[in-house]
Amino acid sequence: MFIALSTFTIANDTAPDVKEAFLNRPHLVDDAPGFEKLEVLSPRDNPNEIWLMTFWTDEESFKVWYKSHQYQESHKGIPHGLKLVPGSVQVRYFDHVSR
Repeated sequence: MFIALSTFTIANDTAPDVKEAFLNRPHLVDDAPGFEKLEVLSPRDNPNEIWLMTFWTDEESFKVWYKSHQYQESHKGIPHGLKLVPGSVQVRYFDHVSR
């Protein structure tokens, strides 16, 4: 299993709106070939930080989706006015080793 972890920190007061958008997301990625699940986390010690973990059967499935129009469509629900802390966006890739 392949996991993509995206993290970012919200710079303005839109964290509740961003979290609400994830709760009500249109699930556009759910039907992508190879997609397993999405988990959204927010550390208690920094509630303006968001972690997005997408789980895939393999890296190639993630890459195909990432380059697709579906990727662009899935980001249309981002709340207007969202500002991120400069330099806070990170994307890391993982191999799932064990449960």
